[in-house]
Amino acid sequence: MQQPKVVIATLLALALIPAVGEEPSAQIDNKEPSLQTAIFAGGCFWCMEKPFDELDGVHGTEAGYIGGHKRNPTYRQVSSGKTGHTEAVKVTFDPGVVSYRQLLEVFWRNIDPLNAEGQFCDLGSQYRSGIFYTSADQQQAAENSLQVLQDNYFGEQTIVTEITNAARFYPAEDYHQNYYKKNPLRYRYYRHSCGRDRRLEEVWGDYTG
Repeated sequence: MQQPKVVIATLLALALIPAVGEEPSAQIDNKEPSLQTAIFAGGCFWCMEKPFDELDGVHGTEAGYIGGHKRNPTYRQVSSGKTGHTEAVKVTFDPGVVSYRQLLEVFWRNIDPLNAEGQFCDLGSQYRSGIFYTSADQQQAAENSLQVLQDNYFGEQTIVTEITNAARFYPAEDYHQNYYKKNPLRYRYYRHSCGRDRRLEEVWGDYTG
C-alpha cells in the first residue's frame, strides 16, 4: 500500500492547485484580514488542535462537538455516544495566508481515514472522522482531496471519513481548550498510550507529526 514519500506529497499537492479563476485573498494594509472557519473531526480533539495551531495563517482553534441531536451537549453526554455528536475542532484561518486545501492536507495526515469504528484507541461514533464544510467551495475541495487519496494512494482500502454540511458547533468545556498546552505531560502520555503516532506511521508511512 505504501507509496514513496515524493508520490504521496505530489498527490496531496494536487488538491492545492486553485480552481480556475480562484485567487488567494489579498491582504489589505491597515485592515483586519477576512477570516474563515473550517471544522474537522479526527478523534480526540486534544490531538487535533496542535497540528492546525502550528500553521501560519491559523488564528486559533476551538475544541467542540458537532453533528448530533442534543442542544448544548456536555462532554459527559457526548462521550457516552448517545447524542450523535463527534468531537471536532473549529479552525479560524486567514485564506490569504493558508488555504483551505492546505488545511485539508494537515487534516488527512493526522487521522486514520480507514477506521469506521472511531480513531486510534477511542472507539464509537463520537470519535468518528469527518469534514464539516461551511461552503460549496469547501465541499468541493474536500470531496476532491478524498477522491485523489482514494484513487491514488489507498486503492482497494476504502476511506470512510464523512464529508457533510456543518451543523451547529458547540464549544467544549474550558478545560478541553488547548489541552496540549495546559497539560503537556498528560497530553503526551495520552497520545502515546493511544497509539496515535504509531498508527499514523502505519497509514501514511512518511508521517513526521
